[in-house]
Amino acid sequence: MRLLFIFTFLLSFSAFAQDDILAREYFKNGDFEKAATTYKKLYKKNTRNKIYLLQLIKAYQQLEKFKEAETLLKNELARYENPQLLVELGRNYALQNDTINSKLNYDKAIQTLEKNPNNAYAVGRSFENFSLLEQAITTYKKGMQLKPQLNFNLNLARIYGEQGDVEKMFNSYINFSEINKTYINTAKREFSSFISENKENENNIILKKILLKKIQTAPNLLWNDMLSWLFIQQKEYNKAFIQEKAIYKRELESLDRVEQLANIAYNQKQPETAKNIFKFIIENTQEIDIQINAHYNLLKIETEYAEKKDYKLIKQKYLNLLDVYGKTPRTVNLQIAYAHFLAFYLDQPKDAITFLKDSLNINFSNYQLAQIKLELGDILVLEEKFNEALIYYTQIQRALKNTKISQLARFKVAKTSYYKGDFKWAESQLKILKKSTSQLTANDALDLKLLISDNKQGDSLQTALKKYAKADLLAFQNKKEQAITILSNIIQEHKTETIIPQALLKQAQLFEDKADFEKAKSNYLQIISNYTDGILIDDAIFALAEIYNNQLQLPEKAKELYERIIFNHADSIYFVDSRKKYRALRGDAIN
Repeated sequence: MRLLFIFTFLLSFSAFAQDDILAREYFKNGDFEKAATTYKKLYKKNTRNKIYLLQLIKAYQQLEKFKEAETLLKNELARYENPQLLVELGRNYALQNDTINSKLNYDKAIQTLEKNPNNAYAVGRSFENFSLLEQAITTYKKGMQLKPQLNFNLNLARIYGEQGDVEKMFNSYINFSEINKTYINTAKREFSSFISENKENENNIILKKILLKKIQTAPNLLWNDMLSWLFIQQKEYNKAFIQEKAIYKRELESLDRVEQLANIAYNQKQPETAKNIFKFIIENTQEIDIQINAHYNLLKIETEYAEKKDYKLIKQKYLNLLDVYGKTPRTVNLQIAYAHFLAFYLDQPKDAITFLKDSLNINFSNYQLAQIKLELGDILVLEEKFNEALIYYTQIQRALKNTKISQLARFKVAKTSYYKGDFKWAESQLKILKKSTSQLTANDALDLKLLISDNKQGDSLQTALKKYAKADLLAFQNKKEQAITILSNIIQEHKTETIIPQALLKQAQLFEDKADFEKAKSNYLQIISNYTDGILIDDAIFALAEIYNNQLQLPEKAKELYERIIFNHADSIYFVDSRKKYRALRGDAIN
């Protein structure tokens, strides 16, 4: 008997579920008569199911059976007070252009809040569903007024955003964040759709005024945080630094945020601001590792922007720091940076090699030893002591198998072999690196492999490729003029060979290093005009766009080239940057 009952129940449930699926399909396909019939049947069996009720009303409205819908709603309201159904009834009158009864029922729904403010969310959402935004705003505001514990600022912010009332939207998000502090980052993401990198943008000005007023009238580090974020979007890193200092001095906790800002300012080519921030870090921390790292970054920036006459002073700064902090595992980055400075800036590679070889005797971890050996290998390549360099790179591979630094060392083995003209061995190493866990190493490996494989065919002596490798080495050795000369020779003497676009690109990059932007532009234009189907076309387009945008002050020409990448090279690694820069030039909000 029990089994029979279970079987009957399952059969009944299955039929019920089938009717539910059928009703949805009818409605989806626009067969509202059948949908209404099926939903009526379902609702009759389960009068507590609100979904069936609302779907039946929608079906009646699609069939313009407004009286049937009205009767159904009034019967339900007679059974129990449901403010959402009052909104539905008001909507039913609105569909008949009966604005008086429509408004009457909307007002009744809002008035139910007097008895129960908790109804505000359900009523407000019902109004939103019908795009009745003003009524939704009234509902949410009334709910918060009657019961201050309720917080519908998020709902209000979304509505104000839809209405284009940016100031009210900003205020609502900020009011919500004041109570829900964890929402601050979400608020920033929402704001990014409305502001731009231009500090004169109207929305930027509105947000700035709101935050400054908040800081004055209701001091809270949240507003300093948000104002700092706004200044970062506007690339006003010095102003962001003022806010970050205020936050740090109140909390006296981690300097991580301040350090992140310094790195952003450096990467965005604002070295003076970055230097000021790193100096602040040095002055405000007692932690030795943080001090050393700040000194390291400070010297890195000074070196990059220094003139030759400043090199002697920079060298002394390195020596003073190593004297203060010692040659220990703590100062490994400082030691490597000093050796790099000796070799690549002061042209003292032998002193750099001696210094690093001495450092190998310190009790470093395997990873730190690998870092030193990597720099040592690079300086030996600079000296064209290729075989010795390969020994150090290989030692890294053996000591730290399957790590990113090991994969980088393998790439340097391939690059060194390529400099030597041993293209076969280089290619064998590059094949392995295509699956590198480091995307940067994998991309570099792929580029070099394509360069070798595309240009070793058709020339048994591989003359042009050997010349190019020599130019590449000279560029690495900072002998730019000699590299440019060899590349000019390739362009003139190997006109029919596949290496020409690569030579033009490399030479253009060297021209850019020398700030000879007109010559760089000429090379990029040759690639764009003559090698449209080549793999370097997007490199040339993006590089030329950057010159127009940042150096030659021709934003319209830059915009055209960014647009070309967006529409013609959607798979390019420059696609995301191009879209962002194109939108910025067009004056769009940040997104």
